[in-house]
Amino acid sequence: MREQLNALLERYETQILGQPKNTKLLLSAILSDGHVLLEGVPGTGKTQMVRTLAALLGGTFNRIQFTPDLLPSDITGSEIYNMKDGGFETLKGPIFTNVLLADEINRTPAKTQAALLEAMEEKQVTIHGTTYNLPDVFFVVATQNPIEFEGTYPLPEAQQDRFLFKLKIDFPSFEEETDVLKQVIEGTLAPSASEVLLDMDTFLAIKKDIEKVTLHEDVLGYIMQIVRQTRTTESIRFGASTRAAISIGRAAKAWAYLTDRDYVTPDDVKMVAVPALRHRIQISPHMELEGVTIDQIVEELVGAVTVPR
Repeated sequence: MREQLNALLERYETQILGQPKNTKLLLSAILSDGHVLLEGVPGTGKTQMVRTLAALLGGTFNRIQFTPDLLPSDITGSEIYNMKDGGFETLKGPIFTNVLLADEINRTPAKTQAALLEAMEEKQVTIHGTTYNLPDVFFVVATQNPIEFEGTYPLPEAQQDRFLFKLKIDFPSFEEETDVLKQVIEGTLAPSASEVLLDMDTFLAIKKDIEKVTLHEDVLGYIMQIVRQTRTTESIRFGASTRAAISIGRAAKAWAYLTDRDYVTPDDVKMVAVPALRHRIQISPHMELEGVTIDQIVEELVGAVTVPR
């Protein structure tokens, strides 16, 4: 199974150029049974990144374009009257899939956002009083555009906390972007993934195997020290929740597994700490005025915590 997973990751990185860390973090998130908030300017390949992962896993993929007039029933589904049969029938919405791309989630009002986030937490949907379970593999990637604020409804902090990671998609390096341009112009860019490298049954077996990855008590304490430090440092206004510590632990186990290890090291924790915390804390106003970013604060905080030996 590890060989299959390594082959999938290698193929994934050849499909999505210039984002090796984010592709590995995205795979770690789905292996951790979490969800991802993806932030990046238009044209940086966010949709392609998610669609390719679903194709390589052999899972179903749906995309919802969030707009101000989108209703909760447009996501979850509804009941309609069938005139032919003389009765009501349930039409399940696009949320019934393995991988769901919630495109520009901050463009829809809070009521519609809540319908999606409730399903993420409970892994079930209620349609007119009847509860339906979502697939065993259910992965939501919600995108946000960081440069547009007109007509948007920012996700409240409590709802952002439902996401395992917040990943930032930056522009690739000059060489990588030139390579993409050259391959597209010449028609030599690797085609969209069509070969399934990991079926759902194998994927579920890998998730169970990840549960066996050892998280030593010292490393567990290291995670807790990092999270608790976010609540006491003066540069942070609101610290991270207990869910943040759980997220770091689960993600670190998946990252260790992807690195061909059956135990978690402090370096694994450091690797996932920033994407797991950047959307869960608020920095103090005076730090914002000084131009300090959340990522800088988290990196400094993690570096200040004593690493277990």
